[in-house]
Amino acid sequence: MRLRTHLGALRNALTKTRTAALIAVAAGVLAAGLPVLSAEAAAGNGTPADSNISFVGRWNKSNASAYVPYWAGAYLRVGFTGKTVKLRQRNTIQLWASIDGRAFTSFTGSGTINLTPTALAAGNHTLIVSYRQVAGSYTGDAVFQGLILDSGAGTFTPPARPKLVEFVGDSITAGATSSQLAVTDYGFKVGERLGYDHTQIAIGGMCLAETTDGCWAQATRYWMSSGGQAGTDQWDFSRYTADGVVINLGTNDKSHGVSAATFQATYTTFLTRIRAKFPNAKLFAMRTFIGRYAAETEAAVRARNAAGDANVFYVDTTGWLPSGGLSDSVHPNDAGHQAITDRLAPLVSAALTTTPSPTAAPTTPAPTTPAPTTPAPTTAAPTTPAGGACAVTYRKTGDWGTGAQFDVTLSNTSAVPVNGWTLTWSLPGSQRITQSWNSTVTQSGAAATAVNVSWNAVIPAAGSTSFGFVTDSPLDGATGFALNGSPCAAAT
Repeated sequence: MRLRTHLGALRNALTKTRTAALIAVAAGVLAAGLPVLSAEAAAGNGTPADSNISFVGRWNKSNASAYVPYWAGAYLRVGFTGKTVKLRQRNTIQLWASIDGRAFTSFTGSGTINLTPTALAAGNHTLIVSYRQVAGSYTGDAVFQGLILDSGAGTFTPPARPKLVEFVGDSITAGATSSQLAVTDYGFKVGERLGYDHTQIAIGGMCLAETTDGCWAQATRYWMSSGGQAGTDQWDFSRYTADGVVINLGTNDKSHGVSAATFQATYTTFLTRIRAKFPNAKLFAMRTFIGRYAAETEAAVRARNAAGDANVFYVDTTGWLPSGGLSDSVHPNDAGHQAITDRLAPLVSAALTTTPSPTAAPTTPAPTTPAPTTPAPTTAAPTTPAGGACAVTYRKTGDWGTGAQFDVTLSNTSAVPVNGWTLTWSLPGSQRITQSWNSTVTQSGAAATAVNVSWNAVIPAAGSTSFGFVTDSPLDGATGFALNGSPCAAAT
């Protein structure tokens, strides 16, 4: 009886101590402006089955103690408390991790991999981990076996992301030749920029159509869990719902002898089957960056539009890649992927969000583009070429029914540089510009004005510069282009 009394007293003392400690921690968290975690959220232990961990993309979860990512760009995302976090890995693997939105860092190892060699400040943190894709000659062991956290720390569910976008393609969409592979690919970067979940259904060397010489084809392997050999298990499409599917296929089909007619028919069927899996998704069919099967890709989109599917869009990527944006004849380098991201992100955002009202502010920050090495002059006043010594190419590069993306190329056809530029024109109807990049765009009624940003203020003699914007309607017919008040001789 006396022992039981002592044990009861000890339990009460421990309970009071624990309660006091929790109150003190909560007070510190509130004082620091951090959210207080619920008891349920704080209970996460970092095992693969921890419900606070979000496994984005296609993962094999058949083994409760070891989850395996499929395809490229699959990742896990989780919140955790404490100052350190480590991964439990089975065998050697390369991976990339980002904590609290910082740049992704590469880690290679096995067993316990310390993601915080320098301890973090105490508090709540968010972790993203993406494993290198096991494909081709790379045979790393991409197996997640859990997190190791500080004593007393736990996981919590990170803030939800509002959309999920699939990026379907080949080695380009898998990030081949970029510095961090899938993580520095345009698909991963677009998703992160927009704050969406995202995944890349891509493997190097893939075609759209099956070929007699054995090119792996998305037309048959997209439907599989891993995209491996034909006949492997099929993916359960009920595990997530894509809000958008961005497709970039056709670069490899040409060298495997796929005819234009076969490519177009296969693409049309592919879009039709994806629509059956994701009835409400926006589907984007991109022109390949080197232009292969561009007409056939657009024709497949138009076929789906004619069949009554208004949520399939052709994305014209002409001119997206800058000079020096390829690491070889096909694959974008980091600068190329960044340029693609700058063009694609506002298009996807505009299509997947409600069309802004005429007075609404843009929902997505304008993309940023690295400044060229030549600094813009800061003291010279703007110069204007002789009347008619400019030309404007005005192209619609995306159309999703309730909005569109336009690219503008402003050419200086005079023999002297333009030092500081303002381009004015009139928009059709009641069209409004909702987002822009590579210039500062304003609008008053139908009158639109684009002013250079710091790094593209100078247009050399016989040179050009480009900018783009998104509108709330797909209307064509802009008129009256003038550079620094002087009408341009041609506008197309």
